[in-house]
Amino acid sequence: MFDWRDYGNGIVAFDAGYVRPILAAIHLIIDAGHVAFVDTGSNDSLPNALAALDKLGLSRDAVDYIILTHIHLDHAGGAGLLMGEFANAKLVVHPRGSRHMAEPSKLVAGVTAVYGQDYVEKVYGEIQPIPAARIIDAHDGLTLQLGGRELLMLDTPGHAKHHICIVDRKAGAIFSGDMFGLSYREFDVDGRQFILPTTSPTQFDAAEMHASIDRLMSYQPTAMYLTHYAQLTDLPAQAANLHRRLSRLVAIAEAHATDGDSRHAAIKQETTAYLLAELRDHGCTLPEASILEVLATDLELNAQGLAWWLDHRG
Repeated sequence: MFDWRDYGNGIVAFDAGYVRPILAAIHLIIDAGHVAFVDTGSNDSLPNALAALDKLGLSRDAVDYIILTHIHLDHAGGAGLLMGEFANAKLVVHPRGSRHMAEPSKLVAGVTAVYGQDYVEKVYGEIQPIPAARIIDAHDGLTLQLGGRELLMLDTPGHAKHHICIVDRKAGAIFSGDMFGLSYREFDVDGRQFILPTTSPTQFDAAEMHASIDRLMSYQPTAMYLTHYAQLTDLPAQAANLHRRLSRLVAIAEAHATDGDSRHAAIKQETTAYLLAELRDHGCTLPEASILEVLATDLELNAQGLAWWLDHRG
């Protein structure tokens, strides 16, 4: 059985089946027999999504919304396939992302430029378009009704210009996508969670990320629900760590701004060493090779995003 976490508050997280176990979570919000999905993983997520509804004793017609925090394909790649299964559902996505979900060719081309065609075909397959009539633009402040609870959409740039977060007023929680960083369960130590920022290309903006983190915390949530991975608590301390680590990654990038052809390698090497040291301070005793295996993609993409930011800031 895939990883399943029922938090007892109308929120469930389950493994999207994306690349490796407990890398990407899909969240369900359930209220009075109505369901919203938050993020979708890739096309490979469909079997787990249907099994999740079966486990809850709910039909496909119970799905009112599929909400995408943003349109990076580890969050949105399976949206078209899932929408084809859930006839009553509306797709909810940032206005900057809606046209790409209706006609995904430019989105796929952008991802292919980063990862390469072979990887995209293997991991994501064919991205299915979604009829524009079934798409709701999630403007800042939009409120959706799901059963007896309200879901508030927030425009939260920093990781991407097309990023939203979802405030669940009833649960006192926020679904943060990648905006409140990454917290992998492999790095938990005696119940304490480790968090790191994600500065991946091509729209990372340090100032916007700091501001969005503060905006999320202004709602005083009791928990964040991260796509990578699931529930995060102890939020004041985690927010402070996220700000501090983000500032350090940015400072490393700035120190190598004029390194020329060696810049990417230098940024990646130094940010890797920094995060390894932070994990050791956290008490993580995993072998270094195991840590690097968990973080391999993030370390590469973070270095790319920091370099992109150096070239586009201001």
